[in-house]
Amino acid sequence: MKIPLFFDGYDLKAYDLPFGQNLSQLRERARYLYRSAKGVQPRTGFYTAFANLVRSIESTGHEVHVNNFRLARNDPARPIGMSGFMPPFARFGLTNPVIYGPGRVPDPNDLDELRQTLNLKIVTYPSEWPIELNAPDRRDLFATMFVGIDTDAWPDISSEPKTCDVLLYNKVRWHQAERERDLLRPIRSMLKRRGLGWKELRYGAHNLETFRKTVTGARSMIFVAEHETQGLAYQEAMSSNLPVFAWDDGELVDPSQRKLAGAHLRVSSVPYFDQRCGLTFTRDNIEERFEDFWKRRADFRPRDYVLEHLSLERGAQRFLDLYATML
Repeated sequence: MKIPLFFDGYDLKAYDLPFGQNLSQLRERARYLYRSAKGVQPRTGFYTAFANLVRSIESTGHEVHVNNFRLARNDPARPIGMSGFMPPFARFGLTNPVIYGPGRVPDPNDLDELRQTLNLKIVTYPSEWPIELNAPDRRDLFATMFVGIDTDAWPDISSEPKTCDVLLYNKVRWHQAERERDLLRPIRSMLKRRGLGWKELRYGAHNLETFRKTVTGARSMIFVAEHETQGLAYQEAMSSNLPVFAWDDGELVDPSQRKLAGAHLRVSSVPYFDQRCGLTFTRDNIEERFEDFWKRRADFRPRDYVLEHLSLERGAQRFLDLYATML
């Protein structure tokens, strides 16, 4: 089956013009090389998720066409996937049934307006909690659809030589001065007192090669992020069989999302996680939870969880199940 997928975002642009696909790919390659040369993260999480989705669908034998406007317009009844940022797609006038995601889902009021120009049938979020940002009477439009992790690209590295005990992955995005004081400094001090070596990576300030090298050389990961809808970095580490110690306060911090959320919404920084993966902690119990985590680190089996729940095959099957409802 031919499946048209469209992406428009920082990495890949959708150009509805002659040779638009070639221009889009050239731009993506130039951006990747430029950011790699600067030593910063070359691709956004949205595009990494989209690329994984493409690979996962192709691995099932289907033919994926990226940003192929001719294919979509020649068969307006054929469902299409859209990813990245939704608003730019409204200008193209496509009438095909749409499954949207992975990408930035617009706020509810903006989404209502976009539904006047896009034939949206399913809008996906990577996990359950973001769906609750929408009013209950609107939630029939939404479904969960995680993006599969390439477990071959992220193999078990637990037997590789280690250069540090902990990869401290710093993805704090809001109130950075406060979190530096009450979260990151206490973590670093704790590691120092215990005589543990660590390497800290700041989200957005490293490239894939650096991340992969650090994952390979680490015995564990401390993952520090306010909340994640999926969280590819910690899941790639888990695929590599690194046990994860994750900050998970459950508080929604994103100001734009707080305006939409109910008072009792519980969010997560590790929405895909169980007892095989590691442990979670809050700012109030860092020391005691890490004591338990470090004692049990050899017993965790995070890769088993990823293989069972988050593989490319699982991701493809979820997409195809949703896609089939639109045929």
